[in-house]
Amino acid sequence: MAIEKVKEYFSQYGMADRIREFEVSSATVELAAQALGCEPCRIAKSLSFLVDGHAILIVTAGDAKNDNAKYKARFGCKAKMLTPEQTQTMVGHAVGGVCPFGINEGVTVFLDESLKRFSTVFPACGSSNSAIELSIEELEKYSGFESWIDVCKNWQS
Repeated sequence: MAIEKVKEYFSQYGMADRIREFEVSSATVELAAQALGCEPCRIAKSLSFLVDGHAILIVTAGDAKNDNAKYKARFGCKAKMLTPEQTQTMVGHAVGGVCPFGINEGVTVFLDESLKRFSTVFPACGSSNSAIELSIEELEKYSGFESWIDVCKNWQS
């Protein structure tokens, strides 16, 4: 199970006990925000795309939407999301629990600028009923991200 992989990942840092599991689904931004009792924008959603035959994850704020023009300028191709089957196989987590922790080798992680306005955010932990609260610095450290990027819209006030 993917949540076990994420728990194992965070265990090496003494942080597995910070993972929260819910009796209800947290598979969407709205459901996660309800389960956590926070604003939907503070949910750190992980979007999976295919670039040059490889999976990438872009972690964005819950209220951010992919901006096709910005995406194409950054990656040199049209945004093509992975199917649920591709996500499970290539990333290692099922849709609803995708996160940048305990993922398969070769998946590149990017963090979107939309997250920088928060002191803490809530990414999933490999299942459709889990999350962890991380500071932006912790998200940087534990996600193994390659770089900050700006590929989203609709989040600026």
